[in-house]
Amino acid sequence: MSYKCLIVDDEPLALNILESYISIVPNLSLAGKCLNAFEAMKILQAETVDIMFLDIEMPQLTGTNLLKGLLKPPRVIFTTAYKEFAHDAFELDAVDYLLKPISLERFIKAINKIDKKAGTTDNTEKEEGAPQYKPFLYFKVERQMIKVLLDQILYIESLKDYVKIVCENQSPIVSKQTISALEEMLPGKKFLRIHRSYIISSEKVSSFTRESVLINGQPIPVGRAYQHQLHQLSKVS
Repeated sequence: MSYKCLIVDDEPLALNILESYISIVPNLSLAGKCLNAFEAMKILQAETVDIMFLDIEMPQLTGTNLLKGLLKPPRVIFTTAYKEFAHDAFELDAVDYLLKPISLERFIKAINKIDKKAGTTDNTEKEEGAPQYKPFLYFKVERQMIKVLLDQILYIESLKDYVKIVCENQSPIVSKQTISALEEMLPGKKFLRIHRSYIISSEKVSSFTRESVLINGQPIPVGRAYQHQLHQLSKVS
């Protein structure tokens, strides 16, 4: 699914950062960028906008007041430097709330939330034969963003400042990010951290002991501090 994006922020640096993130995610395109809410209203009247990245603290008209005045608002991801506005943002049914400075990984996580909502709430009664939503993440590999379906991931290995994502039926990919940051982006029921250097897909485990789990013939060590995670494997249906 592709989305046209509008950025509304009175900080030129924030505009440029978000524009650069949009440019490297394949299913996003830029509808416009604005320094204030009044410029945004003109674009919203003239353009179809699917996602609006909206700063809250802006002169004359705040982002929350702009949103309250829209009859048919697009999906909104708030961007701000202030944690205290989070409650107001979610009261307005925002998809996500990004605190500045915004990392690429956190930006992509917000986009994935929109994809998830589209897959689970739109067309509640799906037509027979319609494609089912499959959750995914994008990983930056050199200058590309590589799409990886979560149900294809076998395990993830930490390589210091990089992670190696090992999947079914494709070559492993290596992306620059920490395993802890990636752990926050993955659904906890399907992915378990069993070692400081490993996250596994619980659905792909064929057998396990207190010392290791076996995935696709590959033994993965279990760290002492993570042995409690093994209890979750017995709950996987």
